[in-house]
Amino acid sequence: MHKHFKIYKPYGYLSQFVNNGQKQHRKKLLGELGDFPEGIMSIGRLDEKSEGLLLLTTDGKTSDLINSSKVDKEYYAQVDGDISETAIKQLQDGVEIGLHGKKYITKPCTVFKLDTPPNLPERRKKLRDDRHGPTSWVSLTLNEGKFRQVRKMTSAVGFPTLRLVRVRVGTIFLDDLQPGDSLKVLDIESVLNVP
Repeated sequence: MHKHFKIYKPYGYLSQFVNNGQKQHRKKLLGELGDFPEGIMSIGRLDEKSEGLLLLTTDGKTSDLINSSKVDKEYYAQVDGDISETAIKQLQDGVEIGLHGKKYITKPCTVFKLDTPPNLPERRKKLRDDRHGPTSWVSLTLNEGKFRQVRKMTSAVGFPTLRLVRVRVGTIFLDDLQPGDSLKVLDIESVLNVP
């Protein structure tokens, strides 16, 4: 019987359980955050500087389904500056980013500015504060997941990402998990509401 978990991946961790090379030798891995079953893998990835909801599974088919474009992923991004309506509209419509040395136009997505900063745990590594200029928070919901896509998108419209937190995958939410916490998910397919 396959096992599934949700975890709050903290800032500074790789989204994997095994080091894949010399450069990763001293990096922090997900296995340090709990006692997970044999054969567990992360579903998708969050880069080392990103944090938030990461799903884990022992089932490759479930991983493929969740990584597909059928399942939305929502992120909260704290960006440098007070993001404009023009920039939000550009993000919604799709922007050009670089991807493996080629130009790529992102698919249309749902983007809006948050009225107040989200209630998230403090990040261990401090961000710059408002003395260095204003910041704002946006919600971005995508159904694609290209390499560092959200960061590249906000930079493309002139508002680089300072902090990036995934808060939802399908209908699974980060909820009140704290960095490093994990929780078993009993029936991941029905929770995702994917046919």
